[in-house]
Amino acid sequence: MKTYSIIGLLSIGLLLSSCFGTTDKPTVGGSTPPAPNLKVVKLKKQDLTVYNEFATTLEGKQNVEIWPKVSGFVQNIFVEEGQKIKKGQLLFKLETQTLTQDANAAQASVNVAQVEVDKLKPLVDKQIISAVQLETAKAQLEQAKSNYQSVISNINYSRITSPVDGYIGEIPYKIGALVSSNMTKPLTTVSDVSEVRAYFSMSEKELLNFKSLIPNNDNSQMNIELLPKVTLIMVNGEEHQKLGKIAMINTIINSTTGSVTARADFDNKNNVLSSGSTGKIKIPTRYKAYEIPQVATVDLQGKKLIYVLNKDNSVSTMPINITANTQKGFIVENGIEEGTSVVLEGVSKLKDGMVINPTL
Repeated sequence: MKTYSIIGLLSIGLLLSSCFGTTDKPTVGGSTPPAPNLKVVKLKKQDLTVYNEFATTLEGKQNVEIWPKVSGFVQNIFVEEGQKIKKGQLLFKLETQTLTQDANAAQASVNVAQVEVDKLKPLVDKQIISAVQLETAKAQLEQAKSNYQSVISNINYSRITSPVDGYIGEIPYKIGALVSSNMTKPLTTVSDVSEVRAYFSMSEKELLNFKSLIPNNDNSQMNIELLPKVTLIMVNGEEHQKLGKIAMINTIINSTTGSVTARADFDNKNNVLSSGSTGKIKIPTRYKAYEIPQVATVDLQGKKLIYVLNKDNSVSTMPINITANTQKGFIVENGIEEGTSVVLEGVSKLKDGMVINPTL
């Protein structure tokens, strides 16, 4: 009996030892996962250029409407639509038959008044009549001459010339049409497109941002002379060969649209651009700042955060103040020390305090 009791006790001890011994060994499934390999980059300030685009409408340097100063029928048209012309070149000739008749009558009145003056002079010299009569006759002569010159001027106005160099626009009135200064349309428009003016609009917010980038002159006004050259994207999507210059920014905000008008001027001596065309203005803004890739950021309650690498390879979030957007990400000027390492991938799965294995 005693022998069997000892054997039984030993069997129970071995069984218990076997059961409890297995709990001290960790299972493969419960092991701590290795730190993930994630790409990081050290931030360094660099020269960055961001372009803001604005829709624009082009106008020639001068768009001069040609109106007749006198009424008459169009007798001749000496130019064609689209033709390049010079200042002083004859454009239209109006019929002047009635004006010529008026001029003949006015000339006759001058002759009559001159005869009267010539007749009275010797009579005044002989004191037969008073000098008052002669002075009255002289005044009538001057009036007749003035009337004659007025008619001659009107005849000259029938020859309509161009006041500027440029290109002829549409000619809505043809030979034989009756024209006058009360018409709804001008005879034509002469457009000087040797220089083209590109007009565009800025919102109030865009204007404030623009002002912050422009130094003021001695009169505390924006010194647009220091602005960089701008690019014109033509309606076909191509860039105009010549860079332009901001020439005007109207700082009075339109209460209806909430915007202001600005203008950039472009050289167009090669006649590529046309008055009335449309396009886009690209205005560069230059920064000395960091460019944070979009993939390195996370959104939290409307704020952009990045994960920065600590000395122990743990990560922690940092909010960033975005100055401007780029095609790749965001421009940050301040709030980050140069040389800070930022995680570039897998940021959506990271949490503060996690340890990673950084790779370059």
